[in-house]
Amino acid sequence: MAPSPSSPALPPHIQLVQMGSAYWVSRVVFVAAKLGLADQLSDGPKSAIELAPITRTHAPSLHRLMRTLASLGILTEVDSQRFALTSLGDALKADAPGSAQAAILLHGSEWHCAAFQQMMYSVETGETAMQKVSGLPLFDYLSKNPSDASLFNRMITGLHAGEPAAVAAAYDFSACKTIVDVGGGTGSVLAAIVAHHTGPRGVLFDSPHVVAEAPPLLKAKAVLDRVAIESGDFFNTVPAGGDCYVLSHILHDWNDEQCVKILGNCRKAMTPNGRLLIVELVLPPGDTPHPGKVLDMVMLVLVGGVERTEAEYAALLSKVGFRLRSIVPTNSAVSIVEAVLSQNWATSA
Repeated sequence: MAPSPSSPALPPHIQLVQMGSAYWVSRVVFVAAKLGLADQLSDGPKSAIELAPITRTHAPSLHRLMRTLASLGILTEVDSQRFALTSLGDALKADAPGSAQAAILLHGSEWHCAAFQQMMYSVETGETAMQKVSGLPLFDYLSKNPSDASLFNRMITGLHAGEPAAVAAAYDFSACKTIVDVGGGTGSVLAAIVAHHTGPRGVLFDSPHVVAEAPPLLKAKAVLDRVAIESGDFFNTVPAGGDCYVLSHILHDWNDEQCVKILGNCRKAMTPNGRLLIVELVLPPGDTPHPGKVLDMVMLVLVGGVERTEAEYAALLSKVGFRLRSIVPTNSAVSIVEAVLSQNWATSA
């Protein structure tokens, strides 16, 4: 655990050892999630002796696990070796906001850990370790493994739960007539935008099996009558005629060559005065810490995608005839990269 602000910094070798052994803690939390301890304790304190038959574990060993979880602030020992949930532990329940349990179970799964065991392969070759260990790209693997796909979807929904409203509030969409959400999933971002701004209409575009699940969400957000649903493959084409195209957490999944195809299709489809909005983590330059810099390694290992800086987005956009106009921060971890068509490029193209 990191030292508190008031404590002296740990010696460099201790800091490095803690970094190198951080997976000890991650496995403790994974086992707690796998056993469903938070849900077992939701109705009050229990001892390992009480929980062992339910969880099919060895009671003395389970006690040691629970004692360790208490030291991490996830449980608290209340009396006679009985443990209760803390507010942190409460967030580990299956139905808790943020879907932390799903994220922990996914990150601790055999295939996920196996891929990260092969990180060296990705660094040496630039290829995804995920495909090396599973024989499939990540999204193909998930399509064939529904239980893992369910965890993945729960994790993504939980992690990004606050983003749609933040994106809708951060950018002025009022001048837009038709907003096309490319790869928009079941419509959470688009629903938030059209609910917040009463003028624009929306087009939700994603794979057929994805958008098939969109109507209930759009109906719940009271925007179903203002959103058209279309399906297809954004590597081939995207709906035409929009004056605002949104790519939320799309480009970071792909390398530059693949992104050029997606962006090129957006460019062909949009109106001459249209705008492109890329919703992503934007990495700060230099040594500035940022969660996206660690996530960038996840993209390398699992999907072959890239988290990018402002300069890298500008360079990528210029390849397809876009000009980066601004970076709009939101009240969340993501920013909005705003791009417009480059007239010079259009003239020469």
